[in-house]
Amino acid sequence: MPKSAADLRRLALLFSALVIAVVAVRYLLAATGLTSSNGEMGSAPKAGFHYEAVSGVFMQDDPATDPATFDYSKHNFGLIDRSYDTDAAEDGDLSQWQRFERYVQLLIRSSTRGTLYKVIYMGRHGEGYHNVAEAFYGTKAWDDYWSKLDGNGTAFWSDAHLTAIGKEQALEAHTFFGEQLAWAKMPAPERYYVSPLFRCLQTANLTFSGLKLPAERPFAPVVKEMMREVMGEHTCDRRSSRTVIRDAFPDWRIEPGFVEEDELWRADHRETYTEHDVRSQALLDELFAHDQSTFVSFTAHSGTIASMLRVTHHREFKLPTGALIPVLIKATRQS
Repeated sequence: MPKSAADLRRLALLFSALVIAVVAVRYLLAATGLTSSNGEMGSAPKAGFHYEAVSGVFMQDDPATDPATFDYSKHNFGLIDRSYDTDAAEDGDLSQWQRFERYVQLLIRSSTRGTLYKVIYMGRHGEGYHNVAEAFYGTKAWDDYWSKLDGNGTAFWSDAHLTAIGKEQALEAHTFFGEQLAWAKMPAPERYYVSPLFRCLQTANLTFSGLKLPAERPFAPVVKEMMREVMGEHTCDRRSSRTVIRDAFPDWRIEPGFVEEDELWRADHRETYTEHDVRSQALLDELFAHDQSTFVSFTAHSGTIASMLRVTHHREFKLPTGALIPVLIKATRQS
């Protein structure tokens, strides 16, 4: 039996973490409405995958690239200008992205059973009011006190919305994608998955709405619970109700199993890196098992993208608000 307040505190934290894990698994098992027959996500896979970020194709994977100064918009999204085994003499008119796409298709065709490849465009949301507050108060004061409040009387950051700067950043990403699709011939995403936190919903909407996309690849986002930021304690990471999301984005698809109120956020426990990585692994397992798309868009968070990079064994690459990173991922099914 616990004999001290510290023991009781540890038990409470353990119980909270267990509740979060159980509810998270329930969400993953409930996602049965998107079936493999239409190429979208379905129920959580019974077997997981081992993930590896394929090196040598994007500058962001190169240790010589400095994340603090790198501007993806000035470097063709980071795609390395290189030759591929699939290049032919008559390919002089093909763009670097078109040659890369053909290379990826070759990897897919020549892979052994149980090995899959996808290219994921991971985007961080634009600046939110919580980002401004943390910068103003400092990270320690933010983590210790201010992050646990809904706001400061002037700004409101519970399920934080984008600031004016954040909206501008999303529109800059919109311009970037438009230019990449038109001039660089970069493949448009076949699927769009978005965190349910409001700043990501806003960012995805501003970034992708109105783009000249191929008819067979429309912007038809799916709101995905497990794509959200590190959960717990910080009110900026507590999501709004399903009704609020539906009313704001009535044409968007919300995944099956998405309940009305946020059952994952806890005021007394902040998700650890290990816990977040388990969630990211499960999300990627679901994607690779049930979505047949090759080019996929994620609109998420710094913590979520960092977790995805850890799970895929990509080097750490911190993104500022509104930035993006592409990753070619090889997945090998575990027996």
